[in-house]
Amino acid sequence: MGAHSIFFWILIGIMGIGVLQSLAIGGLFFFKRSGEKRANYFYGILLITIGLTLLHNILYVTGIYEHFPKFNFLPIYFTLAFPILLFYYVKLSLYPNYRFRSSDVKHFIFPIGQWLFFIGIFLTPVSFKGELGRYFYNPFYGAFEQFIYLSSFFAYMYFAYRYIRHRQKQVLDHKKAKQIAYLRTLLVVLFVLFGIHTCFVVTDFVSFEFLNINLRSLKIYAALGALSFAALVFWLGTYGFQVLFWGRRVFGTKVRNEK
Repeated sequence: MGAHSIFFWILIGIMGIGVLQSLAIGGLFFFKRSGEKRANYFYGILLITIGLTLLHNILYVTGIYEHFPKFNFLPIYFTLAFPILLFYYVKLSLYPNYRFRSSDVKHFIFPIGQWLFFIGIFLTPVSFKGELGRYFYNPFYGAFEQFIYLSSFFAYMYFAYRYIRHRQKQVLDHKKAKQIAYLRTLLVVLFVLFGIHTCFVVTDFVSFEFLNINLRSLKIYAALGALSFAALVFWLGTYGFQVLFWGRRVFGTKVRNEK
């Protein structure tokens, strides 16, 4: 993308608004009094991590990392955390009496590993960072990481949706049914947006790796690809805003069934 293009800076402005929105609303979830506190914390962290990842994308496309190598691998890239945070937000919202078990630890291995990976390389001297870089089989930052990110996101959305369907068959109370409807809408819209985002990621990978075509060199494709991720951030932030201000009464009552 041309750094001097007005459309480029409009794109950056839109992405910047997404960062501010997600960080602000995500922070408010830590002060939300209604609903299950742990669910609020998970959604707050989800908004903050996806907002920081969008900030990472801004720094990448604007060339900040290229011009200031010391900021390379700034630990604000959390793709592997999104699916787990979303899943536990839904699960704890539906089953607030759920208690974490040792079996839950396995879900957090990749997200924590990715965070530690970025911290480790960020603290590495600049002269060695270029040698580490982004590699195909790197599970934390590379093609394999993207595969884990995309596949796990779809998988955890599916598991979360199964919990929603299960609760729908049990709940008769109108307010609780409305809460479930909120969560269902969250996942349905997110599934569509993430499907679009996935198409851009997969198309870019296939064209570059197998056809030697760099689609990112096409300004319109690169812009739409960046916006496909920004759309996820905006939707999650919009949903969070609705829950904070319009859905407080809906999420103010805990569901007593434990799963």
